[in-house]
Amino acid sequence: MIEKQVLRYLEGLRARQPLPLRVTLWDGSTVALGDETRVQLRLNGAASARYFVKPSLAALGEGFVEGHLDVDGDIRDIVGIAETLSRDSDDRRGLGRLPSWITRHTRKSDRKAIEYHYDVSNEFYSLWLDPRMLYSCAYFRGGDEDLATAQVQKLDHICRKLMLAPGHKLLDIGCGWGAMAIHAASRYGADVVGVTLSTNQYELARERVRAAGLEGRVEIRLQDYRDIPGDASFDRISSIGMFEHVGLKNLRGYFDAVHRLLKPGGVAMNHGITSSDADNRSVGLGAGEFIDKYVFPDGELPHVALAIRELSAAGLELTDAESLRRHYAKTLWHWSDAFEKNLGRLTELAGDRRARIWRVYLAGCAHGFAHGWMNLYQLLAIKPIAGPAGAASPLPLTRDYMYGAS
Repeated sequence: MIEKQVLRYLEGLRARQPLPLRVTLWDGSTVALGDETRVQLRLNGAASARYFVKPSLAALGEGFVEGHLDVDGDIRDIVGIAETLSRDSDDRRGLGRLPSWITRHTRKSDRKAIEYHYDVSNEFYSLWLDPRMLYSCAYFRGGDEDLATAQVQKLDHICRKLMLAPGHKLLDIGCGWGAMAIHAASRYGADVVGVTLSTNQYELARERVRAAGLEGRVEIRLQDYRDIPGDASFDRISSIGMFEHVGLKNLRGYFDAVHRLLKPGGVAMNHGITSSDADNRSVGLGAGEFIDKYVFPDGELPHVALAIRELSAAGLELTDAESLRRHYAKTLWHWSDAFEKNLGRLTELAGDRRARIWRVYLAGCAHGFAHGWMNLYQLLAIKPIAGPAGAASPLPLTRDYMYGAS
């Protein structure tokens, strides 16, 4: 019987890998995998066994999302145990599959993927993001700031790196709900164009621009970055948490577009998640497969070396690269904690299945960034301009200017 096979597996697992986990089978049988119990896992039927007997983060996540497994306990403990179970069954120690990107990332598929992820409801996101609804890594100057403060610090950090000044024309690629555009216009005097593929983001961003009295300074467009007309149109370009959607095969075209739209002597900032695998493989132990299936359809993470190579091939000059991996782990735990706190209302808004997806995704990503499975880099680049002494840069000789008082 399948019950006996599962019990034998659990007993073997307890012998080689004690865990603070109690597993209850569909027939009521219970096995404790350690001397203490912090997490309770229930298999809801015989079919549930396939998700657990050969566990990976993809299998465990799918089993939970689809209701075959139920789990109780602190989300941090749950994710840590899931990783341990996955490593126990994976001799490859985290080698993910090579991305199958050959047929991905048409304009139609990119828009569909963005709408799948972002067009849930604005209230859904508002319950676990900061008040400005910044859905990207915050910047913790001291380490113990609240999320809202850290997100404003992130915007200022980017604006300082760009040396944004009154009269500059800024393009914000993937503008979200408009926080960067509004901040750049209201605090730094920039004239901003923000583009997004999400209808919900577009509509709320426009409302927020109107409420801030910035309609003459900020334009929000429902537009693909590849369709932005003109050459050398912008003094500054920011792209915050967007290039994860570009696709490996399109990285060169993406940076070509940045180069085309940036004025000579202009400055661009790319703030995005990168793979920790030098061969651009997805996150291991099945985590990448889960994210691709349930969270970010067609999302692909390049290693920072590939991003820098394609940026350089497009004619941009890299001037600074800063890892914010630890900052993103903090950000994601803030989001996960808020999600857990508001789980009842979020489930009402999105349904049990989608709420389960987001619980796994936010806590899993927080765990992954904390353990170095992924990284996040801010890549600052310029479009050099010919000068009497050679290729001139608009930036100072040192980084001191980046760290002035907010």
